[in-house]
Amino acid sequence: MKAYVSTTGVVFALLTVAHIWRVIEEGPHLAKDPWYVLITVAAGALSLWAWLVLRHSRRKSSPS
Repeated sequence: MKAYVSTTGVVFALLTVAHIWRVIEEGPHLAKDPWYVLITVAAGALSLWAWLVLRHSRRKSSPS
């Protein structure tokens, strides 16, 4: 499961970075499109969530 969660986190992080890079390259008109912004924010949130789940699972599996 850890491999899946980390891979998912990386994929969504790359999607977020690609969207931000595209806004920088093509101009701010993309940042005014509500669907584009929604997808970018959702991808960022899913990436953050995946990394938090991974971090939480590492804490549980480490011996105390």
